[in-house]
Amino acid sequence: MKTGDPELMRAINRYAVLDTIRRYGPMARIDISERTQLSTTTVSAITASLLDDGLISPRHEGDLRNAATRGRPRVMLELAADAARVVGAKIMPNCLVFVLADFRGEVISSLSLPVRVDRQPVAVIADLVEDGIRRCVVDAGLSLNEIDSICVGLPGVVEHRTGRVRSSPIFREADLDFRKELADRLGTEVIIENDANAVAMAHHWFGRARDLDDMVLVSLEQALGLAVLHGGQLFRGARGLSHNLGDLVLENSADGPIRLASQAGERALIPSDHANTRFAEAVRLGRGMAHAPALLATEGDRLVAAVMAAGQAVGTAVANIVTLFAPPRVILVGSTLSLGEPFIAALSEAYHRAVPASLAGVTELVIDNPADEFWARGAAAVALRELYESPWSTTGPAL
Repeated sequence: MKTGDPELMRAINRYAVLDTIRRYGPMARIDISERTQLSTTTVSAITASLLDDGLISPRHEGDLRNAATRGRPRVMLELAADAARVVGAKIMPNCLVFVLADFRGEVISSLSLPVRVDRQPVAVIADLVEDGIRRCVVDAGLSLNEIDSICVGLPGVVEHRTGRVRSSPIFREADLDFRKELADRLGTEVIIENDANAVAMAHHWFGRARDLDDMVLVSLEQALGLAVLHGGQLFRGARGLSHNLGDLVLENSADGPIRLASQAGERALIPSDHANTRFAEAVRLGRGMAHAPALLATEGDRLVAAVMAAGQAVGTAVANIVTLFAPPRVILVGSTLSLGEPFIAALSEAYHRAVPASLAGVTELVIDNPADEFWARGAAAVALRELYESPWSTTGPAL
């Protein structure tokens, strides 16, 4: 069995210390040692190198053990907010959202640009993203050369390692090197990420999964996405491929496979040729789901039946995911949740009917529909995590 080499162990331990300080800090070295289960010698060596690199900073406090006695001030360590800055972005069919975050993940500035981007040429979309990033940076009183990394989240099948987008409802073309499109314009490190993975990181860092290192997130938007977090890390396929839940096969028919997207995707629920002219126009502008609740209230049985069928399909798919992974929590997010009670009730009923009895009560279902800025903040968290794992000026000994 091959053991990790010293550099690998150094990187793993350094990340564990940084992430522990992020999650629980400010904290003393002894507390870091207890949380990470690293020896106090190892923690002292790592924190010394992190202090040298300016990634953490000390805070001196009085003796916390006994306020009535005078003691040597306790040194608490915290992340240095200005050690790095990143930009996270979320690309949607009808809007671009950006956040600029510091090394702790706190938002410095944010920007939302309501502009239709789907079906535009790739170069035009890249130009719009570049302009949004530059504006967000300038609004914070910074320049682009002060940004350490940029992560752009979008729907579809993405190769995280290469930045290639194999397919996405945002683009006309398939198999695009979108990372290169942006990196050439911005001249800095660019990460392309599936948006479900990005919002999963947002929940892990800031939201409904802060207490967990294992969970599943299902994204229900124009594309149906899946993110799996295991051991605090996103699980990806070969070459860092993201998961497209919409491609899940529900049934093989004589006409070909019936996939989840054809039953529960946004386009299946709200076609652009709808008889309601006002609603059809909203769909064409990528805002159909925002108007769907009002249409449900006026159109009655036909649309309600389609919404319930979609909820049942998603609920069954989630039960299959739980059967495979048995996660402690599944978080459901996305604009489709705005369909409300008919969709959510059908989803819940189908899930509880399909999940194996042996797994009953194992997984908590959480319904959450965060603001678009939260998704962009998740993209920033993806960029920060990679910075936490990167070698800096000093690396300290591998102990």
